[in-house]
Amino acid sequence: MGPIQFTSVIVPAFNTELFIGRCLRSLLHQSVNNDSFEIIIIDDGSNDRTSYAISQFCDPYESLIQVITNDKNIGLPASLNKGILAAKGDYLVRVDSDDYVSSHFIEFLRFYLDSNNSADAVACDYVTVDDNENTINRFDSSIMPIGCGIMFHKHQLIDCGMYDPEFLCHEERELRFRFEKKYKIEHLRLPLYRYREHENGITKNSKLMQKYKNKLISKHGSKVAF
Repeated sequence: MGPIQFTSVIVPAFNTELFIGRCLRSLLHQSVNNDSFEIIIIDDGSNDRTSYAISQFCDPYESLIQVITNDKNIGLPASLNKGILAAKGDYLVRVDSDDYVSSHFIEFLRFYLDSNNSADAVACDYVTVDDNENTINRFDSSIMPIGCGIMFHKHQLIDCGMYDPEFLCHEERELRFRFEKKYKIEHLRLPLYRYREHENGITKNSKLMQKYKNKLISKHGSKVAF
């Protein structure tokens, strides 16, 4: 196993004042050394108190957190691309601002890649929770994949073109389809990620989801799995 690789955690945020504190607390209490990772938040033009909530975790003299603020809302995939390009780490992992993670999240994902030089990326399992953090269910990420909790090599994400800014939904499926043409995402059977389910979340908007499903099929053909 080679030296520990510096890791960048990318956190896209838009109007998540109620939850981003929980997300950041989980990331700031990781089991790895603070000098071995960074947190990059992309505030995508939030118009609530998200920026204030973020500021409560930022020490101007010594902070793991870098904040990129978009003057206007540019959408999730374009914001994620900003985070990827700004990242200092060779390893990148996305955590959405309304979710949170285990204290061993970075340690175990990074150990997997450090210990397996041939591995391109690795995804952990996840647990769904409600707004009160009650557990709903556990999911196998190799069967029910999500866009978060996958640790990539930065150069491979850039090589495959990063996120397509036109996909405001299903952005993770579109990226994964292109990524897996050349690389492989391996599976770590540990539930390190907490995925928060909202009653009014974007995945509940069936009309919008169908629109981008059709767009995805139009771009890549019917072979795209759903």
